[in-house]
Amino acid sequence: MATLVVGYGNTLRGDDGVGYLLAEQVAAWGLPNVKTIACHQLTPELAANIAECDRVIFIDATLPGTQTEVAWRSLSPSDAPTLDAHRSDPAGLLRLTVQLYGNSPSVQQLLLPTAEMEFAETLSAIAQAGLVAAASQLQAFLTTPIPPSG
Repeated sequence: MATLVVGYGNTLRGDDGVGYLLAEQVAAWGLPNVKTIACHQLTPELAANIAECDRVIFIDATLPGTQTEVAWRSLSPSDAPTLDAHRSDPAGLLRLTVQLYGNSPSVQQLLLPTAEMEFAETLSAIAQAGLVAAASQLQAFLTTPIPPSG
């Protein structure tokens, strides 16, 4: 089963870059059948990568102060009829993937807590703690054998 991990955010805006940083960590693990993309924002071109996978995990920062724990959400394709040509959200990318490639992989979103998104290249204490917790959860998720379907 091929898995795509997409971590995104602006690494020059403090905690906003936590998803990007976690994707870089996942890439360093060298897990079989796991492809990793670290990017500053989601773009429509990612639909081609999503279409090649059975499951996708999007990693992103939350708005500062909105949550204190790492959270997982299941995602489905968006109902919105249009897609911004310069940036996207995970559900919009899923809709585009289905429209262009006819593939709808299983998708999870991993959301990490944040405290601030000012101009900085370091993480706050809450984002750093979330990064450590999310890395542990994600590694367990990616290395757990998936039961055969049927």
